[in-house]
Amino acid sequence: MLDRTIPFFNTIMKCSDYKHRDPELPDGFSIISYQPGHEKEWAKLEVSIGDFCSSAEAEDYFIKTYLHDPNQSSNILFALNSNHEVVGSCMAWQDTRGVNSVSSLHWLVVHERYQGIGLGKALCIAVMNIFEKRRGFPVYIHTQPWSWKAILLYLSLGFKLQTTDSFSHYQNEYENAMSELKKIVSEEQYELLRQSSED
Repeated sequence: MLDRTIPFFNTIMKCSDYKHRDPELPDGFSIISYQPGHEKEWAKLEVSIGDFCSSAEAEDYFIKTYLHDPNQSSNILFALNSNHEVVGSCMAWQDTRGVNSVSSLHWLVVHERYQGIGLGKALCIAVMNIFEKRRGFPVYIHTQPWSWKAILLYLSLGFKLQTTDSFSHYQNEYENAMSELKKIVSEEQYELLRQSSED
């Protein structure tokens, strides 16, 4: 479970260069694009990690935000287990809330029971392959210190922490975020974060 006692600071990451790779999934798992009904499963996932208070609230948010454009909804990916149950999700999103439309790896989530087996990485790679196919670079991520494990995953895919750059409506809070991350990660990991930072 995410430790939400860690202070929230807007953390911006960007990937400008990526080469296609095949996602590696554990046996019995698969990744598919959105199908009608997945909004209910997404809502359950998000409630389970504390992003919404109720499934109804989460489902309503998903429908209003992500299903108004069929071209966008096809870029919402879901990880399924061997019983075809939704256990993770990630989006290749075009964020249009700012001055320009920006590619964004968006809302990675994996059910707590299935974390640590490579599903998050596989979902991110599948999303990055969508951007690579449509030449949608650079790709941005908005995250926060309590998602430090995901931040380290994003680094492994070629993302860099942004010291000043941002996108959409987010205010970059790099120094505050790094101060919190320094309390959480190892010295080696913190040094990697510093070395993987750019303006």
